[in-house]
Order: sequence, then C-alpha cells, then structure tokens
Amino acid sequence: MNNFVKSVLTGVLAGAALVSAHAQSGGVLNIYSARHYQTDEAMYANFTKQTGIKINRLDGKEDELLERIKNEGANGPADLLITVDASRLEVADKAGLFQPWQSKVLEARIPAALRTPTWVAFSTRARLVVYNKATVKADMVQTYEDLALPRLKGQVCVRSGSHPYNLSLGGAMIAHLGEAKTEAWAKGLVANFARSPKGGDTDQIKAVASGECGVAISNSYYLARLMRSSKPEDLQVVKELGVAWPNQKSWGTHINVSGAGVIKTAPNRDAAIRFLEYLSSDEAQAYFADGNNEWPVVSSAKVKNPALESLGAFKADALPVGQLGANAVLAQKVFDRAGWR
Repeated sequence: MNNFVKSVLTGVLAGAALVSAHAQSGGVLNIYSARHYQTDEAMYANFTKQTGIKINRLDGKEDELLERIKNEGANGPADLLITVDASRLEVADKAGLFQPWQSKVLEARIPAALRTPTWVAFSTRARLVVYNKATVKADMVQTYEDLALPRLKGQVCVRSGSHPYNLSLGGAMIAHLGEAKTEAWAKGLVANFARSPKGGDTDQIKAVASGECGVAISNSYYLARLMRSSKPEDLQVVKELGVAWPNQKSWGTHINVSGAGVIKTAPNRDAAIRFLEYLSSDEAQAYFADGNNEWPVVSSAKVKNPALESLGAFKADALPVGQLGANAVLAQKVFDRAGWR
C-alpha cells in the first residue's frame, strides 16, 4: 500500500469521526490544519476550555487537505482550513473553498493589509537574509536585489523556487518591481547559486554557517528556533551568522503569514468565526510569538520571546497579503524562465 493510499484511507476514517462528532453535538469545530507546530496544542485546549466547543482536528499536507475538501463537497464536515503562506491561502480561495467572514472583532483587531474578505492572517514571519560573517560583509546584503549582483557569485543558497515561501517573495517583488525586473533578478540569483536548491530553510542557514554558502534567504522563525535551542551545535551555527533585514530603505522586508478561512460548506460556521476571533485575542497571539517564534498581528499582544527581541525591530513590507497570493502563479512562471527550480 503506497503512502498516498494510506493517506486517503486515514482521511476517510478521520472524516467519519468528524461527521460522528458533529452528529452527536452541536458544540464542535472541525478544523483541517496544515500548520504542524506542537506549541499550538495549548492554544486549542484553551479555546475549548473557554468556550466548551470541542475541536476535532485533521492534520495533513496542504494539497491533500484541499483535495479532500473538494471531494467531500457540500456535505463535508470541514469548518475551517488553517495553513501557512498567503499563496496557499489564495489557492484555496481561488478554488472556491472559502466563504466571506463577518466579524466586527476581526475587523477591529486584524490590520486591513493582513486580511482579505475570505481569509485572515493571525501571525507573521519575515523572509530575512543570513550571511557568514567571515566571508560576507553586511553592506553587501542590504536588499533582496543585492543577492543577484555578480559580487556574490557562487555564494547564494536558497530552497526551491517552487516553494510557496519563495513564490510569495516573488509575488511581492513583482508588485514592487514589475515582472521584467523580477525575472532579471531571479536570473542573477540563479547565476549566484553555490549549489542547486535543496532542503528547507534550516538547511540553508546551516550551509551558510559551515561556509558552503556565503548568504541565504530564510524565514525568520527557523533562525529563531536555532537561537533558542539548547543544543551547542545549534548555538554555534548562530555564532557564525550575521542577519540582515532586506530593503529597509525601500519597500521593507517581505513578510508572510499563517492564516485561516471558513469553508463555504461549514456546518459549524459560528464556531469557526468564534475560533478566528479567539486567534485574534492577546492570549492566543502570545502563543504564536512565544511558541513558534512568529510575530503577532495584533499590536496590543505582548511578545516575550528573547530570540525575536534580539533580532530587533525592522520595517516590514506593507503590501496587502492578498496580493502576494494573487501574484504567485506569475512568480512561478518567472522563476521557471530564470531556471530557479
């Protein structure tokens, strides 16, 4: 039995459990989640404690969950889809899976640039640059555009151009620079690769620390995890690195999000909205910062995370997150033409 078949069978059984739970009680919320962080468990538990609403959660990969929701159709149990990255949320939205949300609480607490009519962001992460302090000077990597300059030939490590994190960055660059300039940038970036793209962001960071690369692009929370690690080898990695917030003198450092949308056929719509409102509370927002090294989207939420504090303040790109996802398909075409596989 291959992994795909196992996944389908597991999904069928889990779906039956969700339907059963719904039949037994109206006080339930069925969440399909592609966000896999153990630190979120306390947040779910606290929501149930506060509201009495039982959460049934089905975890999976984004593509599998989207396909499952489509196949389940109008009678499906899913109330809410949670995932990471604006491009993935936009894929679900364009597939017609979300319905408009209506909530004065969300309108008041979530900044307009971090929500769309059909989904909302509840945490942010930055796409920053790390560099090897022994081989690269800070003034060489002050913008994303710098990474494509010939002076960094053979120095750049980055994950695949087809990964949503990079597609959202490409979407932002298209919005700010236009398609032609973004393609020229991508070609310059590819020309500077130290190796073919492979691995995740943590792999890029460690490759920079080891000297295999001089510079890499990474989501901020991967670096923060290493900074908060108790392992000596992780702390040694951090010692080798410098950190740059790109484009502080122009449009700001690119940020992306974790977010959620209410499924169009949600049987427990009110509970789904209530959960989204809970995610915007100061209490829940603190979980994102303290538990997974992300920044809250609510300004009143307090951050008590030594890694985030040590990284310091930065100017974030104010581009509406909906535009990132809208440009992702074009970004993929641009990267394909540039040879960023």
